[in-house]
Amino acid sequence: MKLTILSTSDIHGYIYPTDYKQRNQDLPFGLLKIGSIIKDIRAKETDPVLVIDNGDFLQGSPLTYYTAKQTKHPAHYTSILNDIGFDAGVLGNHEFNYGKKYLADAIETLDHPILCANILNDQGKPAFGKPYELFTFDKLTVAVLGLTTQYIPNWEQPSSITGLSFQSAVTCAQEYVPKLQELADVVIVSYHGGFEKDLTTGEPTEALTGENEGSELLKRIPGIDVLLTGHQHREIAALNSSVAIVQPGDKGHNIGKVSLTIEKEDGKFAILSKKAELISAKDTLPSPTMTEKYNSFQNEIEDWLDQKIGDLEGDMWIQDPFQVRLTGHPYIDFIHKVQMEATGTTISGTALFTNDSKGFGPTVTMRDIVTNYIYPNTLAVVKVTGNDLKRALEKSASYFSPSTNGQLEISPAFLYPKAQQYNYDMYAGVDYTIDVSLPLGSRIRHLSYNGKLIQKDDRLEVVINQYRAVGGGNYDMFSADKIIREVTVDMTELIAEYFNKYSPIQPSTLDNFKVIQSKKTLLTH
Repeated sequence: MKLTILSTSDIHGYIYPTDYKQRNQDLPFGLLKIGSIIKDIRAKETDPVLVIDNGDFLQGSPLTYYTAKQTKHPAHYTSILNDIGFDAGVLGNHEFNYGKKYLADAIETLDHPILCANILNDQGKPAFGKPYELFTFDKLTVAVLGLTTQYIPNWEQPSSITGLSFQSAVTCAQEYVPKLQELADVVIVSYHGGFEKDLTTGEPTEALTGENEGSELLKRIPGIDVLLTGHQHREIAALNSSVAIVQPGDKGHNIGKVSLTIEKEDGKFAILSKKAELISAKDTLPSPTMTEKYNSFQNEIEDWLDQKIGDLEGDMWIQDPFQVRLTGHPYIDFIHKVQMEATGTTISGTALFTNDSKGFGPTVTMRDIVTNYIYPNTLAVVKVTGNDLKRALEKSASYFSPSTNGQLEISPAFLYPKAQQYNYDMYAGVDYTIDVSLPLGSRIRHLSYNGKLIQKDDRLEVVINQYRAVGGGNYDMFSADKIIREVTVDMTELIAEYFNKYSPIQPSTLDNFKVIQSKKTLLTH
């Protein structure tokens, strides 16, 4: 018998082959393209095919934002997942972004079971669906165990995870995998998390915080036949110590495929061979049936995105994302102004989340807003010490690496194994200098507020997004207990409200920081 396991992960609501920056695109990704691949494989295979989604399906695109915030009915979106025909799914960290009720409503509408063994309720039982599922194919029993990164409390606003506890994926697998070995002939672990160490050398590739435990699962949990991963948006297909592993990237660029050849001998099943590969969606056409079925909903979203929100007297186009992070930019300073206006604060921190951000032209639409500010963030005001603020700036300053030719570079830690451009923050309301020639942890100079140097014991109110306020991005100087007030309206709505109040807006810069190397000013803002 041949058993085929197909895995999607980090779809993030990208159903059609578009990033929504404009209408009528045909980009090399999307769940409708993946759906065509799944349908084709199912049609060709006479032996069993299992299709598993590895999480981060509920949030991430204008389509999912529109579904959650405008229609408020997840079935508008989850019906698409049902038409694909998954056999099981796992929770990702972004499933919690729209709150517990919306997540519960979404799970209720799915035709396939959600598997999550390591997120527990206050009785210590799995809080969502089942911990695992057993599938039987002609007396062959296949177990699928669902696990989710334990690091969610470090990102999510507390109200979205009240009453939940998050167990280590490794600790949980130690409990379940031996049991599943007794119950099943094949053990699959679907883990919404990635690898914290190099798969070849075993050397750490990131801070070992527990966010990603894939390498430890491989090392410490015998009995796993297939490990499906995600979260890092990497593209991986390999055999590691006889375990078949895949990670298919994001947005439906690829589908992971694991092929097992299985033989029954003396009443027992044995796996004779394993093959792991990625199948690209690049040259695949979206399912015409599903495209037609959901075309009216897609057009409804496109019309909503095209509505005009406001005007600029000029523009805030972004030509070079790295230059933005070096020198600041009117778009970033505009976000600061929105944040400070909404919270009544005078110090603000924000990031340019992705290199795909294009900024704003003279006419600003909802499409411009949601394709630049891509996360459903709310705002929090934290009360911190001067030392806390300096440590946060030092963390951001580690984004840069000095170079002998005088040209700054990006630190590899912000690029590999997962791009983390969103973890470099720029601040407004304070003046500061980043000296990249100095050692990490001591790069911030001349940090001042209202013309006075900030002392380590000064008490300051700072507005940042909720993700950062609870310590997201390993900013451990921030935490939920330092939040003194919140604005629970999404930033996209706050941006639209700001335009409604002040349009037309004059682009401007705040000129409050500089980046230097070896005492020579490279660029100023």
